[in-house]
Amino acid sequence: MQAQVRTLRIAAIFGGLAVAIGAFGAHGLKEHLSEDLLVIYETSVKYHFYHALALLGLGLAPAALWKSAWTKRSSIAFTLGILVFSGSLYLLVITGLRALGAITPIGGVAFILGWIFLLLAASSLHTKDPAKQ
Repeated sequence: MQAQVRTLRIAAIFGGLAVAIGAFGAHGLKEHLSEDLLVIYETSVKYHFYHALALLGLGLAPAALWKSAWTKRSSIAFTLGILVFSGSLYLLVITGLRALGAITPIGGVAFILGWIFLLLAASSLHTKDPAKQ
């Protein structure tokens, strides 16, 4: 239960940050960024938001799903993905250091692992088939 509540809190923080960072880009950076940097920024915000919603879903998932260690691993992977993928892109856009793009794929791998871990968690659930009752 503690990991589930922590995941909800993280989802709330990341969701709020995604809105604020997205608004900052749309209203504060739009006129200061080149078109290619704006696209990178928007991509970062999208993936940030998608995975904040994924964390929200995990936090609201039934307690039975949290009996699997894969669920917590999924939550951690999504969190790391947001920090590394989106974080590196935010920094790239703000600083102009293109070398930061080299670590972005690590965050992408974390996102992929998060979805794989969620699949493993869901696969560990034992549901009764109504057709066999």
